[in-house]
Amino acid sequence: MNVRRLIPATAVAGAVALGLTALSACSTSDAADGGDGGKLKVTASFYPMQFLAERIGGEHVAVTGLTKPGVEPHDLELTPRQIGSISESDYVLYLKGIQPAVDDAIKQSGVKNTVDAATLTTLENHGSEVSGHDHGHEGEEHADEHGHEGEEAHEEHSEGDGHNHGEEGGADPHIWLDPVKYAEVAKGVGKSLEKADPDHAADYKKNTETLVAELDKLNTAYESGLKNTATKTFITTHSAFGYLAERYGLTQQGIAGIDPEAEPSPARIQEIHTIAEKEKATTVFFETLASDRTAKTLAKDTGLKTGVLDPLEGITDKSRGADYIEVMESNLTALQKALGAK
Repeated sequence: MNVRRLIPATAVAGAVALGLTALSACSTSDAADGGDGGKLKVTASFYPMQFLAERIGGEHVAVTGLTKPGVEPHDLELTPRQIGSISESDYVLYLKGIQPAVDDAIKQSGVKNTVDAATLTTLENHGSEVSGHDHGHEGEEHADEHGHEGEEAHEEHSEGDGHNHGEEGGADPHIWLDPVKYAEVAKGVGKSLEKADPDHAADYKKNTETLVAELDKLNTAYESGLKNTATKTFITTHSAFGYLAERYGLTQQGIAGIDPEAEPSPARIQEIHTIAEKEKATTVFFETLASDRTAKTLAKDTGLKTGVLDPLEGITDKSRGADYIEVMESNLTALQKALGAK
């Protein structure tokens, strides 16, 4: 497993946190302790799954998040208490391949209602440490065209092998950064909750429709906001935005594989400099909570600016927004500025 090529460990350390509304639920394991007031006991693996569970489940669920603030999701080690919490859950929502420890615990838990978000949409291969969509030399035109055809073109990845997403041939699990794919997952989660708790099916359906409408609105904002830009290329220290790049006809140039705490090699700096000049890229993006050392070094040596693009693996008080929707809106604003939106 070589997840570091796509997601350097220290680049996301501290970036994962629970949704603000569920901090107490995680710290006290309310669902596992029976303090759920008769609600459906739901366990969510990390923030993008927890957001869906909370928004769609609403008042009928008690959500426990497994990934606590400051924990790098891929290296999560579960405590016996957390493993017990999974086993006692009525419903588990996770994304296979992101967190091996969670995958193993769920497999052994015996919980009937377990939902892998990767099976609710189509995963694709973004296994290059340079380009977000890794389609050879076909460039931006292919990305724009592929954004409309990706669902069919990569059907073979629908089962997903996200744990290899840093290697050639592995599927990229960052589906939540594409509002359209995230909406597909939301619809699947809604249907699965209806089956798991039929007494409240009508509410789950209504909540799903409300959330999907918000995600559709977000998608429209991205489409219109990124339609006319001076450049289509952005540079990032975390290559998590392959799906987003494909959806909106952009090109992601990642610096994955470089330790954020180490100086980039002169060869890589020169490569980024050449790409930036050719594609008129203006900005090197880093994460809200990660070190900006690599981004600042590259910016200094290439004459580029720095900016924040949040991979949304967690929400803390340093996030540029209180939830998924707000942070994605902040990401759009950052992209528009960097790409020279007209």
